[in-house]
Amino acid sequence: MRVLVTGGAGFIGGHLVDRLLADGFGVRVLDVLDPRVHPNGRPTYVPGAVDFMHGDVTDRDTVSHVLRDIDVVFHQAAYQDYMPDFSRFAHVNAEGTALLYETIVRERLPVKKVVVASSQAVYGEGQYICASHGFLNVRPRNAAQLAKGQWEVLCPMCGETAKACLLTEDVTNPYNQYAVSKLAEEKTALGLGWLYNIPTVALRYSITQGPRQSLYNHYSGICRIFFSRAMRQQPLLIYEDGNQTRDFVHVQDVVDANMLTLQSATADFQAFNVGSGQRRSVLEYASAVLGKLDSVSDLEIRGEYRRGDNRNSVSSVEKLSRLGWRPRRSFSSILDDFLAWVESIGGIPGSIPDAYSDMRSGGVVLAASD
Repeated sequence: MRVLVTGGAGFIGGHLVDRLLADGFGVRVLDVLDPRVHPNGRPTYVPGAVDFMHGDVTDRDTVSHVLRDIDVVFHQAAYQDYMPDFSRFAHVNAEGTALLYETIVRERLPVKKVVVASSQAVYGEGQYICASHGFLNVRPRNAAQLAKGQWEVLCPMCGETAKACLLTEDVTNPYNQYAVSKLAEEKTALGLGWLYNIPTVALRYSITQGPRQSLYNHYSGICRIFFSRAMRQQPLLIYEDGNQTRDFVHVQDVVDANMLTLQSATADFQAFNVGSGQRRSVLEYASAVLGKLDSVSDLEIRGEYRRGDNRNSVSSVEKLSRLGWRPRRSFSSILDDFLAWVESIGGIPGSIPDAYSDMRSGGVVLAASD
């Protein structure tokens, strides 16, 4: 069976390629090798055994070429960043996915299944319960609230602090353009898949981490940033008050989810969360990183926040678990595996970009007193 992995030189895509090759699939990779993620070009971990093509998922001729003789597509390619590149999110994530299906339909290609990488971001600020008013599908916290350093999500009717729920697949509410583009991507895929009988699955990844995570991409986030600062004995910068919660999942658990849904007809035409289902605060994460290192770094809370960040984002994984999947790697193993990989490549490079300064100058990071 021939498989195409778009974004196959990326973090998740690269691990998926390894699994597919190990399981005996023929693998073709399409990757644009964005210099902000791959400043040194094609990564050395991309196996020589793959049919590799350097190209863009938004280019019609390229997509037509790479889909030839393909049975299954894992559509991992995406544009991700914290910077306000609003049109590029829509162009790559939504339009690129539409072009994929347009090509399959127009050229009557015998693609048997498509698995698309969506995101937990489609839930927006998330799902909450107010003690007085029940379930809330809330808007993001507004600028006036954040400027006062009031970090918790409040009920819009009574103003009381609301309690975060585990995110379930039935309610989405994206606001930032990346999140909107990912929901547009999965709706395009699931809708066209249904209409044209192309079995399709959308996987909403939580924060995926582990070895080979980009050390250069701003979006790669907390793991790379905290480890790089701690290894340089620099303070770990904490946004808001550090009590915001997230859901971290090992990249190999994400690969397992992809492989399961490939084989499961029951999964077709549905979206599934892929996460740990476990809440972890940013302060807990920072402490865990410091516990893995001989570092004198401390935690620095400046009262700053990132525009568009959610207060709580933790997914329920019950739906996918009913198909036989569960997260098998611990949070501690995420940190151990990332650290072991960093040490294997000689440590954090000295040339990685200063994500904090770029986001501050771009108006993404703001102070409560601004």
